[in-house]
Amino acid sequence: MKTSIDLLTSKAKQAALKLAETSTSVKNKALRAMAAGLVRRQKEILSANAKDLAAARKAGISGALLDRLTLNPKRITEMAQGLRELAALPDPVGGVIARWKRPNGLTISKVRVPIGVIGIVYEARPNVTADCAGLCLKSGNAVILRGGSEAIHSNRAIFQVLDSEARKSGLPAGAVQLVWSTDRKSVDELLEAVGWVDLVIPRGGEGLIRTVVEKAKVPVIKQYQGICHTFVDASANLKMAEAISFNAKVQRPGVCNAMETLLVHRAAAKRFLPSMARRYRAAGVELRGDAETRKILKGTPVKAASQKDWDTEYLDLILSIRVVKSLDEALEHIRRHGSHHSEAIVTRSKKNAEQFLNGIDAACLYWNASTRFTDGGQFGLGAEIGVSTDKLHARGPMGLEELTTYQYRITGSGQVRR
Repeated sequence: MKTSIDLLTSKAKQAALKLAETSTSVKNKALRAMAAGLVRRQKEILSANAKDLAAARKAGISGALLDRLTLNPKRITEMAQGLRELAALPDPVGGVIARWKRPNGLTISKVRVPIGVIGIVYEARPNVTADCAGLCLKSGNAVILRGGSEAIHSNRAIFQVLDSEARKSGLPAGAVQLVWSTDRKSVDELLEAVGWVDLVIPRGGEGLIRTVVEKAKVPVIKQYQGICHTFVDASANLKMAEAISFNAKVQRPGVCNAMETLLVHRAAAKRFLPSMARRYRAAGVELRGDAETRKILKGTPVKAASQKDWDTEYLDLILSIRVVKSLDEALEHIRRHGSHHSEAIVTRSKKNAEQFLNGIDAACLYWNASTRFTDGGQFGLGAEIGVSTDKLHARGPMGLEELTTYQYRITGSGQVRR
């Protein structure tokens, strides 16, 4: 079932034209059928996933990355639920962003429309296949999925369910497609399909994303890294700070919104760090700290943090810790080492919180909450297609509205320009 990129993009272009006119009820029917199909055929999907996991273990893939690759009944149920939630959300297509009337009688409307054909290039996480297909279809876009070789069996199994159910529900053939080949040449061809592919969104490690950006001739929306920080201010509720800091690192360390560096105000460090470090150590977190952190935690295994550590997205149970003398020093650290993804402050001070929120250039900023909430589902957007750290045209978790563009529709009564 090897299909050339030329054929895939041609079919997608035709499907996109039909999808733009497809009713909300038909799209929702397809999403619910796709969800039911995933649950009904989960044995096939899990069997395919077992092949990918066996190959990954043989290749020595690490625990966090292995977790991203793993499917189980719970995760398949969550994939299906994500599709059902998309079906329940308002359809962005045709939504009127603004409308106004000119003195000459012209009525001008700014209306949401699909982008067209979207290519998704991703690694490891097979749930992306369902999430991205659902988001693109609901927003009226045809989608071409190109997953990584490490999840090829899982992706194929999931795609076969989605494609079958989508077509049976009345969506056009070619609305959702999977690049069957794992040859890297197929990625290059997709990235060069000017006039056929309207947007490419890469999801994966920094290496993949940089490769896509360097080679793409079509527009790209991206997120390079998730180097996320939590700053515990001098006035923080330390019990709250401990819960947030633990969750941000440990709840799921292998994802982009997990915290990689903990910054602690010097005035709170001696009261906060010993208890926090014990909790991290019990959870198996490797700690790397600056000189002041290591002094406070004397007797606790803490490696010396290098300059490289401050710029590293670990995606694992490893955490860098730095003690800072002020909020300004914390802001300066984040500006220098952050990746414009998600940053958090824990503080009782509204003034300090506002300085933090106004002083950091990031897609998502938190006051007294974990960075782990940077997620389309957690934001009420349904499943997300990714988290953009770009500023144009989408930023943060990309839901349905972010997968549309707009056009101006002008209604007159015979007006001509003089």
